[in-house]
Amino acid sequence: MSTIIYPSPIFGPVHSRRLGISLGINLMPADGKICTFDCIYCECGFNKDHRTKSPHPTRENVAKALENKLKEMQAQGQYPDVLTFAGNGEPTSHPHFPEIIDDTIRLRNQYCPDAKISVLSNSTFIHRPAIHSALAKVDNNILKLDTVNAEYIKRVDRPTQPSYDVSRIIADIKSFNGQAIIQTMFMKGKAADGTDIDNTGEAFVSPWLEAVKEIAPREVMIYTIDRETPDHNLRKATPEELDAIRDRVRALGIPCTASY
Repeated sequence: MSTIIYPSPIFGPVHSRRLGISLGINLMPADGKICTFDCIYCECGFNKDHRTKSPHPTRENVAKALENKLKEMQAQGQYPDVLTFAGNGEPTSHPHFPEIIDDTIRLRNQYCPDAKISVLSNSTFIHRPAIHSALAKVDNNILKLDTVNAEYIKRVDRPTQPSYDVSRIIADIKSFNGQAIIQTMFMKGKAADGTDIDNTGEAFVSPWLEAVKEIAPREVMIYTIDRETPDHNLRKATPEELDAIRDRVRALGIPCTASY
C-alpha cells in the first residue's frame, strides 16, 4: 500500500493544484500520523498503520527550520506563493499551534512578504478560542466540509472524536464571518464494507449547498482524489461532475474552483 508520510517540520516546496508553489509546514512527527480524522481517502494512510513514536516538533524547531529554508530559497531567488500547514495529520492539534502561527507570520513578513499563509484543517478544533483566533490571522483559512450527512462522515471521514457533530462544525465555520474557505472532497466508489460512498449526487450536493450558503465563505475549493488512497475501491469524480457542482456554488455568488 503506497502512502505518503511527510518530512517534518518543513517539506517541499511542492506544486499544489489549488495554491501554487507551496512550502509545506508539517507540525506532526516525521515518522507517523496523528489526526482527528481517519479518512478512507487520506494519502497518508490509515491512522492505525502509521503510529508515531516521536513527539511533535517544538515551536522553536519549527521556526528555526522554516527560517533556514526561507533563507535558502531567498539565496536561490526562489520564493513560495504560499506557506501551507499540512502534512501527517491535523495541524491545529499541535499544542503550540497559535504561537507557531505568530512565528510564521513574522518570518513570512521578513523573507517572503508576498507569500500567503494557508492552513488546511479538518475543522475539529476551531471551536477553541485560541485556535479560532490563530486561524483568523492567516490568509487562507481552509476548512474541510465534505458533506452534511452524518452517516457519510462516520463512514468516510471517520472522526476519532465521538463528540463530532457536523451541525456544530457548520456553526463554528460560520463564526469566522466569511473569513474561511470551504474545502470539499467529491468522489465515488465503495467503502471497505461495500457501501456506496458517491457524494456527487443530488441527495448529497443539495444539502451541502444549503450549508455553504448559510456559512457564506470567502471561497469554496472542491476537488477529487489525486493520489493513491488506502482504500483501493475509491474512484475520482469526473471533471463534468465537479464543474456542475462548481457552477452551482458560483450561482450562489460564492467563488469556487474545481481541481481534477
